[in-house]
Amino acid sequence: MEPPMRRRLALLAMPALAACSVLPSYDYVEPRRFPLAPQRQGQAATGPARRVLLVRLMRAAPGMESRGLRSLRPDGTEALDFYAEWTAPPAEAAEEVLRRWLAESGRFSAVIATGSRIAPDLVLESELTSLVADLGTRQARAGLSAVLLRQQGGQTQLVRQWSLQGSAPLAPQGELPAEALAQGMNAALADALAALEQRLSRYG
Repeated sequence: MEPPMRRRLALLAMPALAACSVLPSYDYVEPRRFPLAPQRQGQAATGPARRVLLVRLMRAAPGMESRGLRSLRPDGTEALDFYAEWTAPPAEAAEEVLRRWLAESGRFSAVIATGSRIAPDLVLESELTSLVADLGTRQARAGLSAVLLRQQGGQTQLVRQWSLQGSAPLAPQGELPAEALAQGMNAALADALAALEQRLSRYG
Protein backbone atom coordinates (compact mmCIF):
# COMPACT_ATOMS: atom_id res chain seq x y z
CA MET A 1 0.00 0.00 0.00
CA GLU A 2 1.34 3.38 -0.97
CA PRO A 3 2.16 5.82 1.89
CA PRO A 4 -0.54 8.39 0.86
CA MET A 5 -3.19 5.68 0.99
CA ARG A 6 -2.04 4.62 4.47
CA ARG A 7 -2.32 8.19 5.69
CA ARG A 8 -5.87 8.51 4.32
CA LEU A 9 -6.97 5.27 6.04
CA ALA A 10 -5.41 6.39 9.31
CA LEU A 11 -7.26 9.71 9.18
CA LEU A 12 -10.56 7.94 8.48
CA ALA A 13 -10.06 5.60 11.47
CA MET A 14 -9.27 8.36 13.99
CA PRO A 15 -12.91 9.52 14.64
CA ALA A 16 -14.01 5.94 15.25
CA LEU A 17 -11.19 5.36 17.72
CA ALA A 18 -11.97 8.64 19.47
CA ALA A 19 -15.63 7.67 19.80
CA CYS A 20 -14.68 4.35 21.36
CA SER A 21 -12.43 5.98 23.96
CA VAL A 22 -14.86 8.60 25.24
CA LEU A 23 -15.87 7.89 28.87
CA PRO A 24 -19.08 9.12 30.52
CA SER A 25 -18.59 12.53 32.07
CA TYR A 26 -19.93 13.39 35.53
CA ASP A 27 -20.35 16.80 37.10
CA TYR A 28 -18.09 17.30 40.11
CA VAL A 29 -20.05 17.81 43.30
CA GLU A 30 -18.24 19.90 45.91
CA PRO A 31 -18.75 18.37 49.38
CA ARG A 32 -20.32 20.64 51.95
CA ARG A 33 -18.20 20.88 55.09
CA PHE A 34 -19.44 21.56 58.61
CA PRO A 35 -17.41 22.37 61.74
CA LEU A 36 -17.68 20.07 64.73
CA ALA A 37 -17.29 22.83 67.29
CA PRO A 38 -19.98 23.10 69.97
CA GLN A 39 -19.58 26.08 72.25
CA ARG A 40 -19.65 25.78 76.02
CA GLN A 41 -22.50 27.73 77.61
CA GLY A 42 -22.69 29.09 81.13
CA GLN A 43 -20.27 30.62 83.57
CA ALA A 44 -16.91 29.16 84.54
CA ALA A 45 -16.62 27.56 87.95
CA THR A 46 -15.49 29.83 90.78
CA GLY A 47 -13.12 28.98 93.58
CA PRO A 48 -9.52 27.76 93.65
CA ALA A 49 -8.42 25.37 90.91
CA ARG A 50 -5.24 23.62 91.95
CA ARG A 51 -4.59 20.80 89.50
CA VAL A 52 -3.13 20.69 85.99
CA LEU A 53 -4.95 18.40 83.56
CA LEU A 54 -3.25 16.83 80.55
CA VAL A 55 -5.69 15.92 77.74
CA ARG A 56 -4.17 13.28 75.52
CA LEU A 57 -5.06 12.64 71.88
CA MET A 58 -8.63 11.43 71.49
CA ARG A 59 -8.94 8.05 69.82
CA ALA A 60 -11.57 7.20 67.23
CA ALA A 61 -13.64 4.06 67.73
CA PRO A 62 -14.05 1.83 64.65
CA GLY A 63 -16.15 3.65 62.09
CA MET A 64 -15.42 7.08 63.56
CA GLU A 65 -12.45 7.82 61.28
CA SER A 66 -14.52 9.05 58.33
CA ARG A 67 -15.40 12.71 57.89
CA GLY A 68 -18.76 11.99 56.27
CA LEU A 69 -21.89 12.80 58.27
CA ARG A 70 -23.26 9.56 59.68
CA SER A 71 -26.95 8.77 60.12
CA LEU A 72 -29.17 5.83 61.00
CA ARG A 73 -32.16 5.17 58.79
CA PRO A 74 -35.51 4.21 60.39
CA ASP A 75 -34.87 0.57 59.38
CA GLY A 76 -31.65 0.56 61.41
CA THR A 77 -29.20 0.62 58.51
CA GLU A 78 -26.39 3.14 58.53
CA ALA A 79 -25.75 5.84 55.94
CA LEU A 80 -22.56 7.81 55.36
CA ASP A 81 -22.86 11.03 53.36
CA PHE A 82 -19.85 11.54 51.10
CA TYR A 83 -21.06 14.97 49.98
CA ALA A 84 -21.55 16.40 53.48
CA GLU A 85 -18.64 16.04 55.86
CA TRP A 86 -16.90 17.48 58.89
CA THR A 87 -14.06 19.93 58.29
CA ALA A 88 -11.71 17.59 60.20
CA PRO A 89 -11.81 13.94 61.29
CA PRO A 90 -14.43 13.83 64.09
CA ALA A 91 -12.13 12.57 66.87
CA GLU A 92 -9.49 15.16 66.01
CA ALA A 93 -12.05 17.96 66.09
CA ALA A 94 -13.70 16.63 69.27
CA GLU A 95 -10.35 16.53 71.06
CA GLU A 96 -9.73 20.21 70.35
CA VAL A 97 -13.26 21.01 71.54
CA LEU A 98 -12.74 18.93 74.71
CA ARG A 99 -9.51 20.73 75.61
CA ARG A 100 -11.03 24.16 75.04
CA TRP A 101 -14.24 23.19 76.86
CA LEU A 102 -12.38 22.09 80.00
CA ALA A 103 -10.06 25.11 79.90
CA GLU A 104 -13.11 27.40 79.82
CA SER A 105 -14.76 25.50 82.66
CA GLY A 106 -12.39 27.03 85.23
CA ARG A 107 -12.18 23.71 87.09
CA PHE A 108 -8.44 23.26 86.53
CA SER A 109 -5.52 25.62 86.94
CA ALA A 110 -4.38 24.63 83.43
CA VAL A 111 -5.47 22.27 80.68
CA ILE A 112 -2.51 21.21 78.54
CA ALA A 113 -1.78 19.04 75.51
CA THR A 114 0.75 16.29 74.99
CA GLY A 115 4.23 17.76 74.61
CA SER A 116 3.82 20.48 77.24
CA ARG A 117 6.72 20.93 79.66
CA ILE A 118 4.32 21.41 82.56
CA ALA A 119 4.07 18.36 84.79
CA PRO A 120 0.37 17.38 85.03
CA ASP A 121 -1.40 16.21 88.15
CA LEU A 122 -4.10 14.39 86.19
CA VAL A 123 -4.26 12.82 82.73
CA LEU A 124 -7.43 12.38 80.68
CA GLU A 125 -7.59 9.75 77.96
CA SER A 126 -10.69 9.63 75.77
CA GLU A 127 -12.29 7.99 72.78
CA LEU A 128 -15.08 9.15 70.47
CA THR A 129 -17.36 6.11 70.38
CA SER A 130 -20.32 7.45 68.39
CA LEU A 131 -21.53 10.51 66.51
CA VAL A 132 -24.72 9.88 64.59
CA ALA A 133 -28.12 11.29 63.66
CA ASP A 134 -30.75 8.64 64.35
CA LEU A 135 -33.61 9.29 61.91
CA GLY A 136 -35.74 6.59 63.51
CA THR A 137 -35.80 8.10 67.01
CA ARG A 138 -35.23 11.64 65.64
CA GLN A 139 -32.32 12.08 68.04
CA ALA A 140 -28.68 12.98 67.47
CA ARG A 141 -26.26 11.07 69.69
CA ALA A 142 -22.63 11.43 70.69
CA GLY A 143 -20.70 8.90 72.76
CA LEU A 144 -17.46 9.33 74.70
CA SER A 145 -15.43 7.01 76.85
CA ALA A 146 -12.92 8.57 79.24
CA VAL A 147 -10.27 7.42 81.68
CA LEU A 148 -8.86 9.73 84.36
CA LEU A 149 -5.36 8.97 85.63
CA ARG A 150 -3.33 10.49 88.47
CA GLN A 151 0.39 11.22 88.16
CA GLN A 152 2.06 10.97 91.54
CA GLY A 153 5.65 10.19 92.51
CA GLY A 154 6.48 8.91 89.07
CA GLN A 155 3.54 6.49 89.22
CA THR A 156 0.34 6.50 87.18
CA GLN A 157 -2.83 5.42 88.96
CA LEU A 158 -6.34 4.88 87.64
CA VAL A 159 -8.79 7.31 89.22
CA ARG A 160 -12.08 6.81 87.35
CA GLN A 161 -13.48 5.53 84.08
CA TRP A 162 -16.68 6.70 82.38
CA SER A 163 -18.84 5.89 79.38
CA LEU A 164 -20.96 8.90 78.45
CA GLN A 165 -23.80 9.52 76.02
CA GLY A 166 -25.06 12.90 74.89
CA SER A 167 -28.21 13.49 72.87
CA ALA A 168 -30.13 16.28 71.19
CA PRO A 169 -33.52 16.30 69.43
CA LEU A 170 -33.88 16.49 65.67
CA ALA A 171 -36.92 17.89 63.89
CA PRO A 172 -39.80 15.47 64.54
CA GLN A 173 -40.94 15.15 60.94
CA GLY A 174 -39.76 15.43 57.36
CA GLU A 175 -36.50 14.96 55.55
CA LEU A 176 -33.59 16.67 57.25
CA PRO A 177 -30.91 18.61 55.35
CA ALA A 178 -27.26 18.06 56.16
CA GLU A 179 -27.18 21.37 58.05
CA ALA A 180 -29.80 20.08 60.50
CA LEU A 181 -27.94 16.79 61.01
CA ALA A 182 -24.65 18.60 61.71
CA GLN A 183 -26.36 21.01 64.11
CA GLY A 184 -27.96 18.12 66.00
CA MET A 185 -24.70 16.21 66.31
CA ASN A 186 -22.93 19.34 67.56
CA ALA A 187 -25.60 19.70 70.25
CA ALA A 188 -25.31 16.02 71.18
CA LEU A 189 -21.53 16.35 71.57
CA ALA A 190 -22.05 19.42 73.76
CA ASP A 191 -24.37 17.34 75.96
CA ALA A 192 -21.74 14.60 76.31
CA LEU A 193 -19.00 17.12 77.11
CA ALA A 194 -21.17 18.78 79.77
CA ALA A 195 -21.67 15.37 81.39
CA LEU A 196 -17.92 14.72 81.35
CA GLU A 197 -17.20 18.14 82.84
CA GLN A 198 -19.64 17.42 85.65
CA ARG A 199 -17.90 14.15 86.48
CA LEU A 200 -14.47 15.79 86.40
CA SER A 201 -15.54 18.69 88.61
CA ARG A 202 -14.70 16.93 91.88
CA TYR A 203 -11.09 16.34 90.78
CA GLY A 204 -10.09 19.89 89.86
